[in-house]
Amino acid sequence: MNIFGKPLSDYVRFSRLFLVLIAVTGLVRLALSLGGVPNSTVKWFSMTGLMWIAVVYYAIRVHKTGFGTYKHLLPVLAVLNVVFQAIAIAGILIAILTGNANVFSAPEYAFGGDGKTWSHLLAHVFIGTTLGTVLPWAIGCAILAATRKLSGGKTYESNHHVPQF
Repeated sequence: MNIFGKPLSDYVRFSRLFLVLIAVTGLVRLALSLGGVPNSTVKWFSMTGLMWIAVVYYAIRVHKTGFGTYKHLLPVLAVLNVVFQAIAIAGILIAILTGNANVFSAPEYAFGGDGKTWSHLLAHVFIGTTLGTVLPWAIGCAILAATRKLSGGKTYESNHHVPQF
């Protein structure tokens, strides 16, 4: 499947550092929560924090490596958000099926309500996957614009070997 002239595998490869970090953090977060560790401790393993760091990192990296432009940043962030939302949805589904709350279904992460509901799960499926991609992309575009302006349009790749992670 091609997206903006690049195969999906290029976006996955380009974003693999934070794909792994977000996935591992989310799974650790879920495992700790299911293991009975208090949410006050589990919250320090933040997928959201990693996602925002990734927005800044990839908004700069997409330009500096010559990977692409604004439109190419969108699938990079979408791939990251799919992993993010899949883990959150899995946590909510586990809570629904078992009746036991976990960090993903806790009221403090479900706008104060019961997070063990199908409506919460569906909100992640439909709202989380769309707004969770478009909002970071909009902010990433502003960072990318600043990067382009500050670098004078020069990419790192045009003068050097691009390190791969």
